[in-house]
Amino acid sequence: MSRILALDMLRGYALAAIMLDHMPVGVLRGYTLANFAVFDAAELFVLLSGFLVGLVWVGIEARHGRRAAQWRFLRRAGQVWLALLAGGVLLALLSRGLFAAGFPHTAIWSEYARWIVEFPVGYVVTLGTLWMQPNLLDVLALYVILLAFTPITVPLLLRWPWAFAIGSGALWAVSVPLNLHLPNQRVEGGLLFNPFAWQALFHTGIAMGAFRKRFMPVLLRHRTGLTALSTVIVIYSLGMAQLWRYGPEGKAISDVLWGLVGPVDKWSLDGMRYVAILAASWLVAVPLGRPLARLAGTAPGRALAVIGRGGLVTFVACVLLSVLGDALMNTPGHTNWQRRLAVDLWTLGALWLVGVLAERRSAR
Repeated sequence: MSRILALDMLRGYALAAIMLDHMPVGVLRGYTLANFAVFDAAELFVLLSGFLVGLVWVGIEARHGRRAAQWRFLRRAGQVWLALLAGGVLLALLSRGLFAAGFPHTAIWSEYARWIVEFPVGYVVTLGTLWMQPNLLDVLALYVILLAFTPITVPLLLRWPWAFAIGSGALWAVSVPLNLHLPNQRVEGGLLFNPFAWQALFHTGIAMGAFRKRFMPVLLRHRTGLTALSTVIVIYSLGMAQLWRYGPEGKAISDVLWGLVGPVDKWSLDGMRYVAILAASWLVAVPLGRPLARLAGTAPGRALAVIGRGGLVTFVACVLLSVLGDALMNTPGHTNWQRRLAVDLWTLGALWLVGVLAERRSAR
């Protein structure tokens, strides 16, 4: 139970970090995961989502058969699509209302507020066909695509894991040109979160959840070496993310670290980001597993777990609260840090409350 609570806590943290990261002048965004690693909450969200898919899939298949698992996740893809549709409409309406009330904001593109009123049907159709993915909701569009293919991909992964890994890696290698051919509103072409690339992280998470009982005993035999290697990678990632802040000397070292790995592109899932989050996952799951379980039992840990269990409801809420929080911080003139911090804390409290309400509704 404590380990499941820890997973809920990490998922809740990912949603809270996504919300804080998208409030441009917020105070707490300077202390989220993105400031201490070369990856951010998007990778954490996708990896954890895959892990939970793997956990749930093997349980359903063992009890009710493969067909039941396939239908379960096909329905889930439909639910995520509906959440994307509802979230996109609410996002545009909220933006429109804020502009009308005299609250400018920069967290999302201002055109959504105009389109929802002037071209409501076109807005909904382009949103529903994924031709348009409003920023802040674009990772949800990626999730729709990844889930929709699980009835095909997960059985293949379970049957031929190593062949699947090779195929997934090969698809990732050619993901950039493939993505450019996806019909989309973006001038550059393709989805912002390249699905041909991010599927590698998602399916890695599925494999971690589905094969953990088979692979973990083998990996634990090499625990010392894997922990040492993971520690080096995480420290390297920390250096890339932080050293530039510490004067000319720190920036010079940071430039060397970045130069050794080259450009790190989030949208096509750069290899450095992938390796860094896997290394961090090992440290969290193995040497830090017990402290993490204890943290999950604290009041902040339980509060984050409530957010994590809220699922799609809290995801949409975190996006809407990002826009609302951004608008409340964008007051005329200089907005002092006390006000910005108060808005940060208020949005976190509101997100937790949404999680509580979602949990109570699901318990009925």
